Amino acid sequence: AYNIHVNGVLHCRVRYSQLLGLHEQLRKEYGANVVPAFPPKKIFTLTPAEVEQRREQLEKYMQAVRQDPTLGGSETFNSFLRKAQQETQQIPTEEVVLEVLLSNGQMVKVTILTSDQTEDVLEAVASKLDLPDDLVGYFSLFLVRETKDGAFSFVRKLQEFELPYVSVTSLHNPEFRIILRKSYWDSAYDDDVMEHRVGLNLLYAQTVSDIEHGWILVNKEQHRQLKSLQEKVSKKEFIRLAQTLKYYGYLKFDPCVTDFPEKGCHVVVSAGNNELNFQVRLPNEQIKEGSFKVTRMRCWRVTSSVPMSNGPSGSSPGKSEVKLELAFEYLMSKDRLQWVTITSPQAIMLSICLQSMVDELMVKKSGGSIRKMFRRRVNGALRRSDSQQAVKSPPLLDSPDASREPMAKLSSKLTSVSLRGISHSSSANDVGANDFHGNYAFEGIGDEDL
Repeated sequence: AYNIHVNGVLHCRVRYSQLLGLHEQLRKEYGANVVPAFPPKKIFTLTPAEVEQRREQLEKYMQAVRQDPTLGGSETFNSFLRKAQQETQQIPTEEVVLEVLLSNGQMVKVTILTSDQTEDVLEAVASKLDLPDDLVGYFSLFLVRETKDGAFSFVRKLQEFELPYVSVTSLHNPEFRIILRKSYWDSAYDDDVMEHRVGLNLLYAQTVSDIEHGWILVNKEQHRQLKSLQEKVSKKEFIRLAQTLKYYGYLKFDPCVTDFPEKGCHVVVSAGNNELNFQVRLPNEQIKEGSFKVTRMRCWRVTSSVPMSNGPSGSSPGKSEVKLELAFEYLMSKDRLQWVTITSPQAIMLSICLQSMVDELMVKKSGGSIRKMFRRRVNGALRRSDSQQAVKSPPLLDSPDASREPMAKLSSKLTSVSLRGISHSSSANDVGANDFHGNYAFEGIGDEDL
């Protein structure tokens, strides 16, 4: 069997025949010209080299399917992963009570099936809270890890290919929890959410929590004003004032390491306002702050590397040894692209944030509304609305050199950008550079951005 890791965690174990079954199902539904090539069957027993080659081909196949907007979002693909996750963890389908946290530490208990997918659990939480249907899409469920001081470290946003109950229980660690938070970046959408009592309360609780944890910067005078609004229970005014503060609506990540401006700098990264904000501690202990706009990231990738184990060949490396990195290629000036790397256990969550910022920008650009970005229940069945389909995930760039191709199609004002190949790898045990997310929002870059 093959172990499939999703977002750095063992998701399921599947056999070659099961993956072949998935492939045939996808071909039947979408046509042979849409679905990537599948590693062929072999008549004779595979040699160890062929086994490894097949493993690599299957990995590339699964990544290519996932990154194709049609196939990756298809019910066929996602239900295959959900079913495999449930079978691997050997969790029978039964009714259970799942605890979901709110930002203020309040606990919502929902009765769900172990086989309920993320969307179903989100709907159950919303219904328990009396959150109206048209506001459900503004919120998401996140997997978090509770830290010793009671704060939360974000692991990832729960996806449509997983079963939240199985995801959280299979980690066998009470520090992992599921939390409900808003899942959009533009604070203009706060107005929609604040129209309704429950939406307002959720937003208020999240804002208070972010201020308490020091995610939003507040000076003494602002702190006094906020306190007085809190005492008067003026929730809308409280949020309006918070919106004017630095880092409102940002997600703050745990301290980690970056190679910008030089190797080995300690950094605190926050994501919000269509940018990654860096607070870097330079080797001379000086603190510098700067931001990287998502529209100027040409592409990014997440890589995981496992150091070679010195122990016996059979021993698997400990969990803590897997090193995750997010690297993005950034347009520093008119003719200079530079790679910036962040080494952090939260690299996947960072990538999910970048992706959702780009999706939101593209929906706005195409004139879509965020309300329509989410699924609607039609006669009890979930249907994805049309405007969601208009937002394509970035394509998979097959090989390092392929990255030069799409660049030629960019607006002519970028022709002065010197594009170097991405084939040279920064570390010996780095994963091959075949997993880039090209960024569509980058293509709309204008001279004023430069």
